Amino acid sequence: MSFTTYRDVLPSGLRVVTVETPHLHTALLAVYVRTGSRHETLATNGVSHYLEHLFFRGSEGWPDTVKMNAAVEEVGGNLNGVTTRDHGYYYTPIHPAHLRVGLDIIGDMLTRPRLTDMEVERQIILEEMLDEVDEKGRDIDLDNLSKHLLFPGHPLALKIAGTRESVTNLTHPQILEHFAQHYVAGNIVVTAAGRVKHSEVLEMTERAFARLPRGPSSVEAPPPLTPPGPRLHFVSHDESQTEFRLNFRGVPEQHEDYPALQIIRRVLDDGLSSRLPFEIVEKRGLAYSVSASLDAYHDAGLLEIEAASAPEKAATVITEALRVLATLCNTEVGEEELTRAKRRHRMLLEFSQDSPGELAGWFGGTELFRAPESFGHRADLVDSQSAARVREVARRYFNRENLTVVAVGQRKGLKALERVVAEAPGLPGPEASPLAAVSGRRG
Repeated sequence: MSFTTYRDVLPSGLRVVTVETPHLHTALLAVYVRTGSRHETLATNGVSHYLEHLFFRGSEGWPDTVKMNAAVEEVGGNLNGVTTRDHGYYYTPIHPAHLRVGLDIIGDMLTRPRLTDMEVERQIILEEMLDEVDEKGRDIDLDNLSKHLLFPGHPLALKIAGTRESVTNLTHPQILEHFAQHYVAGNIVVTAAGRVKHSEVLEMTERAFARLPRGPSSVEAPPPLTPPGPRLHFVSHDESQTEFRLNFRGVPEQHEDYPALQIIRRVLDDGLSSRLPFEIVEKRGLAYSVSASLDAYHDAGLLEIEAASAPEKAATVITEALRVLATLCNTEVGEEELTRAKRRHRMLLEFSQDSPGELAGWFGGTELFRAPESFGHRADLVDSQSAARVREVARRYFNRENLTVVAVGQRKGLKALERVVAEAPGLPGPEASPLAAVSGRRG
């Protein structure tokens, strides 16, 4: 093994994860926090993202944001922050000899933020949100639209950045309340990966986060059952292409079906020779690109297929995508194709061991929700999947009732799109509910 992992819990409850990779010449610091739009209400939607912005406005120890960023940049770093639906993280690459600088600054940002310039950041966020809406203010973001349909009435349906109304109305007391509730020791994991030593990281973290209050990890309400499909949600938008996403409810990473879904994802989209790009792009020229991905939370999962095409071709692209899925449901993957998917999965896991960012995310980000598994264990689980097992799992999730399609584009070709989704040609009926499978998850 090219790396060694360590985990400790400080007296406050703060978890510290270190991934020592002494052969590298770089390091990465990342602080993961279990808070995102999933931990908000309609009234406070966007507060996690808003707070992320405000952290970069300076702290008590670094009130000058230019000097704060310059101090990190001088030692090879670049401060960044990301908010997702179920967590956020703050990170910087850094020279291994200057780890303390990065930890001290991020620690001060997250424990003693000034939380000033709120109105300036409000305007910045409102500008940022314009990317997700059309000129009439309607949401045209496929991810937002999909989550709204798939998790009705649940916080997973909320937008990460919030709505224009919620962000406009957020108050300073609401920001402070969210900060006090979620930025506590039991809800945070500090991670260092690269040419670092755990003993040094532990000592530096204890000092940098000494002011962090005690507190528990966040608790989330379980996601709801998805109403039965097939369903189509269409938003009229005057663009040259129609964008669309096929959504299928799946399972979390720790579920026994997930390794087979990883193989299915690679069979569908893992280079131009895989099934979706070959059939839709290379063979028929229906679209410039098509992608398939897995989106997993600790208690839910999705498999998503996304593409864009001329409006009159959209129904044909979806028909071809469904035909590819139907083939997976009806015919076992050949030995050569199955071996290729497994081999590429293992190789890419090996590649990630040379990336401090990948290592930090795997061992530190996962630690927010559960004990992370080893790369070898995950690779072995995928390698153990048979062709028959892959077909069984494909039939479980690629069925008509589990199909939700979101499309944004011109109304040209809409009737054909509605007909294709309603018929879902080739997809089987529900053999076993994937939502029942979630309730039976292991781990």
